[in-house]
Amino acid sequence: MIDKSDLWIIIFAMGIGSFGLRFLFLGLVGDRPLPPWVLRHLRYTAVAVLPGLVAPLVLWPAATNGQPDPARMIAALVTFAVGYATKNVLAAIFAGAGTLFLGLYFLG
Repeated sequence: MIDKSDLWIIIFAMGIGSFGLRFLFLGLVGDRPLPPWVLRHLRYTAVAVLPGLVAPLVLWPAATNGQPDPARMIAALVTFAVGYATKNVLAAIFAGAGTLFLGLYFLG
């Protein structure tokens, strides 16, 4: 267990670090126009972040104590396939959620 004062020092330091990183980009760049290649790369930031957030939940889910779960892997594959085929985010989300629900119901 971490000491409460150490915890608050870490939270405060991470807050300052996060603010510093954001300020370096937003504060220093301000309202100056960015080069087109930077704008093109920034457009894909959300697409790059989402798999990074979801992959640990699929490969090492906390619900199974980090053991791979076939229901979650099948749901991820169905979500990816529906999203790729239809280019519709909502269809992919609902297909994946339905597959996960059915997978957990039938596979446990």
